[in-house]
Amino acid sequence: MATVTELKAVLKDTLEKKGVLGHLKARIRAEVFNALDDDREPRPSLSHENLLINELIREYLEFNKYKYTASVLIAESGQPVDPLDRQFLIRELNAFEESKDNTISAVLYLKP
Repeated sequence: MATVTELKAVLKDTLEKKGVLGHLKARIRAEVFNALDDDREPRPSLSHENLLINELIREYLEFNKYKYTASVLIAESGQPVDPLDRQFLIRELNAFEESKDNTISAVLYLKP
């Protein structure tokens, strides 16, 4: 008969192998942050430059499936919940988009 310690170890190992444990930890961190966030304290206004930078960071996080990290960024920065239009970003950053296999997630490059 397995002990409680052995069952915990097997459960933890199983959750880690399935990639669930990392998501659970990230979700808990995000929820703790949301619970501690003081909505009464006004945030500084988001400058145009920071809006663009945050949007690039969000795109990177979402592309790499760091959705809970992205949700914390949005909540903490005051970034709009809806992402900015990709073509707007390309114009504002004077960038160009390259997609080698016609995927949706193309790479943005800044022009010199």
